[in-house]
Amino acid sequence: MKRTTPYYIWLLGFAVVASGLVSSCDDYDKFTADPACELRFSTDTVRFDTLLSTVGSVTQTLKVYNPYDEGIRITSVHLQGGGESLFRANVDGEPLLRENGSAAYDFEVRGGDSMYVRLEVTMPERNSDAVVQVSDALVFSLESGRTQTMPMKAAGQDAYHWRGKKLAQDTTLTAGRPFVVLDSLVVAQGATLTLSKGVQLYFHDKAELRVHGTLKVQGTMDSMVVFRGDRTDRMFPYLPYDNTPSRWGGIRLDSESMNNEFRYADIHSATYGIRCDSSRTDDYKLRMENSVLHNIGGSGLVLTNCRTQFVNTQVSNTLGDCVYQAGGWSEFVHCTLAQFYPWEAGRGSALYLTDYAGDVSYPLLQAHFVNCLITGYSDDVIQGAWEGEDEETPLDYFFGHSYLNTVESEDAGRFVGIVYDNDEQPLPKEKNFRRFDTYNFLYDFRLQPESGARNIGDPTWAVRYPFDRYGVSRMADEGPDAGCYEYLPAEP
Repeated sequence: MKRTTPYYIWLLGFAVVASGLVSSCDDYDKFTADPACELRFSTDTVRFDTLLSTVGSVTQTLKVYNPYDEGIRITSVHLQGGGESLFRANVDGEPLLRENGSAAYDFEVRGGDSMYVRLEVTMPERNSDAVVQVSDALVFSLESGRTQTMPMKAAGQDAYHWRGKKLAQDTTLTAGRPFVVLDSLVVAQGATLTLSKGVQLYFHDKAELRVHGTLKVQGTMDSMVVFRGDRTDRMFPYLPYDNTPSRWGGIRLDSESMNNEFRYADIHSATYGIRCDSSRTDDYKLRMENSVLHNIGGSGLVLTNCRTQFVNTQVSNTLGDCVYQAGGWSEFVHCTLAQFYPWEAGRGSALYLTDYAGDVSYPLLQAHFVNCLITGYSDDVIQGAWEGEDEETPLDYFFGHSYLNTVESEDAGRFVGIVYDNDEQPLPKEKNFRRFDTYNFLYDFRLQPESGARNIGDPTWAVRYPFDRYGVSRMADEGPDAGCYEYLPAEP
């Protein structure tokens, strides 16, 4: 016998479901007026890194949470500084306009929900070399009568902004506010650009320094001359753009440029480091001491048929070769070449030697490496390619009293007093160094106590350069270390 459900039972069931829906909507729309309930924020302070004046910051995002089951009504959000504030804010899509008192009204954050606040700041020019700190606060007034504030802080510095700058006569730059190069800076033939200690050059994306004349870098150990990109913000909260490669172009010494000198230069985060175009080899094109080229998106040093000398210099973490030399004459003494580029696996060598570039042959007159440390991730970071070696084609390369990550050589004339960086060492490759932070991309290429590079240097060369890049004496222990850093116990 077929049974049917009475109509009144269906009607009763529908009423129960509808009642539940109405009840659920009532819970969703319920708002608390309890002054003990407060908003939660994604940070305790919104901070902007040191900004260049008149250049707007990137947008910082503040997330505002409601952790409760019931909603919270916000009657107003305003900038504490009002219309005079240097900060700009957009709350849940609504801008805080100056004509409205830098305030916006009537927001709701339902239970368990959130909203976003976008914040920016532009630092005004103050005609001062000093870094200026500013602050303000974003004020949230709740329907319950509770008030919450979110502090905001920023630092700014005036800068000289150069676009299409060409120096046709001798020029000296002194420390103070940074020099921002927006496209390229050109030193004309016959002119000398001198950079005094503490000078900072900030280059915009793809901007470069092109030298037809002469460049003199006169930094000191305590006040280096800095070449870097102009982005002062962060890619991620833990990672400044300044710690990433290819933020600007690089430094190119053209064929006619001679007698360039770099002392205590810090060149980092470029697309390439220094390119030395082919020139005479009877006089120095470049001499560099106590300097660093680090975190480069191409090659660090490209030396094409020219005469160069490097002392107490670190070239590290380059996508291309740390040092590429095609012909010419070079001398490296107490240098560290460390090929640990972290951003891509297809990195170049720490050192690449050749006697040709493209379809042009360049005799390798000299490539000498004394008391050097040359290592990297690969099993052999020293590479080369030769068109041929005969009595009429000079091919002079030499490694003395150095720590090398390469295949052991039986050539006793070219490899003298070598310690090889391999798996037999107690601290192979990156383990030689004091700090190797591949999360924050922070490195310290000073030696660990057990490093095989310790005490292996030739003292006759160390006497010429008795102090390392940090001013530590090479004569205070059993012998000079290989590389640009003499071992010193780390401070606790």
